[in-house]
Amino acid sequence: MTRSDHLLSTRESARPDDAAEPGELNAIDLVGGVFAEGTGGVRDVPHEKVLLCQDEATGLKAIVSLHSTALGPALGGTRFRHYGTAADAVLDSLNLARGMSYKNALAGLPYGGGKAVIIGDPSVRKTRGLLRAYGRFVESLGGRYVTSCDMGTNSADMDIVGEVTCHVVGCSVKHGGGGDPSALTAYGVLQGMRACAAVRWGVPVLRGRRVGVSGVGKVGQHLVDLLVYEGAIVVAADPRPSALARTRARHPEVSTTTPPALLHAELDIFAPCALGGVLDQVAVNRLRTDIICGAANNQLGYGGAEERLRRRDIVYAPDYVVNAGGVIHMAQEHAGTSGEFCAVHARKQVMGIYDTTLSILTKAESTGATPCAVADELAEQRMASASHASAGPRVADAADEPAGPRTAAAPDDASRMPATDQRNR
Repeated sequence: MTRSDHLLSTRESARPDDAAEPGELNAIDLVGGVFAEGTGGVRDVPHEKVLLCQDEATGLKAIVSLHSTALGPALGGTRFRHYGTAADAVLDSLNLARGMSYKNALAGLPYGGGKAVIIGDPSVRKTRGLLRAYGRFVESLGGRYVTSCDMGTNSADMDIVGEVTCHVVGCSVKHGGGGDPSALTAYGVLQGMRACAAVRWGVPVLRGRRVGVSGVGKVGQHLVDLLVYEGAIVVAADPRPSALARTRARHPEVSTTTPPALLHAELDIFAPCALGGVLDQVAVNRLRTDIICGAANNQLGYGGAEERLRRRDIVYAPDYVVNAGGVIHMAQEHAGTSGEFCAVHARKQVMGIYDTTLSILTKAESTGATPCAVADELAEQRMASASHASAGPRVADAADEPAGPRTAAAPDDASRMPATDQRNR
């Protein structure tokens, strides 16, 4: 066991008391001493800060990685899940934070990239006390990091976090937030799919195309809804029978299967919408599809994955380009737009994912570069040219606005599925 594994060791059977008073937060900068050891030898990571936060009273063990604040405060969600080792948790946080920097830059947002992971099974460890302790930690960063929902967390959780910090978005509409951004994440992926279709088949039309959606959680289910509306032939895959049953209840015409079986299916588009790393050597060589475009973060499972896809003539849309709809929604909320108006304003900006994806894929095709190489170059140019002092909205200090519950500002219907635009009708 490494030093970081020891620091982060958890007992899933010991559920903290909801009423526990928060103890003294213990924050350790992992960029120093324990960082390289605790991540299996990872060194020279270009993140500005990697922080471990623990609260003994509530059982909180979290890692916050800030990759870049060149464009503005780091904006990214909080993931709550079990990890096999501390190294797995740290590396997930590092990779996700880096992806957020590039995602925000490519979306044209005045924000840098950051990501948090809370270690543990949320069904066992998630309590009000733990979420408030985590909120206190976010508040202690003074606005350098703005958090929101991610896997294992939702708007109700962000409401609790928002009781002790103002540096949170994704809160429910009744608490003055914009609601869960999952629907707009899916809408952005749909725009990316249309761009991929335009490159591969000459028209941005999905009607009649066979699309396999792997993972029908919050974002994946919204994507299935949109694809059915578009007239696509949808095959949904998920390891959870309950998730597939929910999809069949909503859309009896959708076929369902398991994620491994989907890799063998004949598809036009494969949409990974669950955990990252799905495009490993087996999947990259086995998939029978023309296009890969999905919502999952960090889809490429090994260094040569994208080049292998290019050699197989599979169009690959970089995940951090097409899944930016959620963070665009979050940025609108942080800028002061709430409720239904947040979703409406964000939706207009999310439509731009079509043009961004089309531009990247077209340049990649004409130059022989991979789409990720083209996207990375564009994002890095934007970050390099930015001045932290002049970019983005002013970061609020605790003295500017007391942390506490938000107040309602709009009707509670912002989470409805966005209407599909008529560009390809």
